[in-house]
Amino acid sequence: METDTTAPEVLTSAIALSDAACVKVAALLSQEGRDDLALRVAVQPGGCSGLRYQLYFDDRTLDGDVTREFGSVKVVIDKMSDPYLAGATIDFVDTIEKQGFTIDNPNASGSCACGDSFH
Repeated sequence: METDTTAPEVLTSAIALSDAACVKVAALLSQEGRDDLALRVAVQPGGCSGLRYQLYFDDRTLDGDVTREFGSVKVVIDKMSDPYLAGATIDFVDTIEKQGFTIDNPNASGSCACGDSFH
């Protein structure tokens, strides 16, 4: 019996998009009327805890981008943000108390009271 010596393929980003978030992003993209846009998720310095998330539609492709597809929705992460987002899940909540996208990130050791930034 031979031993497989090839290295396993490594997925750099294990970000997930919930079904609710996927439906909402697809609806927003449909409203835009463009099929060349992806949801870009980035981590930038700032906020009261040191880092903050950015989610926006983007038609650019940057060197080193990691792209994941969830049905018709593409999620793009730049190579600098990717390590901060590995294992994170993007969800969309629509309740009386809150409406919007949320990010459950196991890499965040804490967050601020406003919920917009983390460290």
